[in-house]
Amino acid sequence: MIISKTPLRMSFAGGGSDLHAYYQHGYGAVTSTTIDKYMYVMINDRFTKHIRIGYSQVEHVDNVDEIEHDLVREVMKFVDVTEKVEINLMTDILPTQKGSGLGASSSILVGILHALHAFKGEDVSSKQLAQEACEIEIEILGNPIGKQDQYAAAYGGLNWIQFNADESVIVYPVGCKPEIKAELNRNLLLFYTGMISRTSDVLPEQREKTKKNLEVLDKMVALAADLRRVLGNNDLTEFGTILHQGWLYKQKLASKITNPLINSYYENARETGAIGGKILGSGGGGFLLLYCPENKQREVRKSLANLQEVDFEFDHKGSRIVYNDR
Repeated sequence: MIISKTPLRMSFAGGGSDLHAYYQHGYGAVTSTTIDKYMYVMINDRFTKHIRIGYSQVEHVDNVDEIEHDLVREVMKFVDVTEKVEINLMTDILPTQKGSGLGASSSILVGILHALHAFKGEDVSSKQLAQEACEIEIEILGNPIGKQDQYAAAYGGLNWIQFNADESVIVYPVGCKPEIKAELNRNLLLFYTGMISRTSDVLPEQREKTKKNLEVLDKMVALAADLRRVLGNNDLTEFGTILHQGWLYKQKLASKITNPLINSYYENARETGAIGGKILGSGGGGFLLLYCPENKQREVRKSLANLQEVDFEFDHKGSRIVYNDR
């Protein structure tokens, strides 16, 4: 049996600049971190040639092309493991849904890739996992997404991730003192809005409007650089303000990034003590991230009492194999 464990991520600034339509003009960049919420993939041999896939539903098929779960199907074909296997997927958050805004689909994909490579006895680097995940999700499946989620899941940690016009990607760990990172973690609050973030509703429009929004995206990349700077300087004074400015810019990229209910949650949080925040992922739902000093958090929690809060810690590793008895 093989078990992989792959973290989810939260992106602080620069989202949207990881789309080819933007970074082809120079480069894009995001500042992001992974958190201690994970996707688990378990793979085991089967005696028969049949394939069993377990997630929110169970599939029993005779041929890999019959698999309905598109990520599992395409990774199996890509790695060339196409029979006599059982694959089970589990997650810490929203087990039956996509649309968390935490990069879940890419974390699942990276985790399946990692586990299937291990199943074949192959060691793979974080770079290879991320590159293969991008090839499958963007080129083979044609999903209208960028590259940040795959690289965040594969590498893990708090990073500045740069996307270059020549399709190369460079991951730079953000250097800050452990006590500053711990303070940042304490000052961040995460709430589930109860709405699903639908990438297919947001990113096609955002990609279509990229040329029109180049100036806005330039400013968002600059904010990602600002966050990298303040973290590198071990000073969180500007963090919440930068997060807030990024949320204002993000709303200009597509019409469905926010809605009146999300706006009301955010304004309530700001009125009661949060300095900044954003909807994670493409927008339209999922998780609301807030930056709030600890002495204001009680009032913010009261203002959002009808939302589910999720406690989290930063994760410092990317996808890993946690069990291998082959």
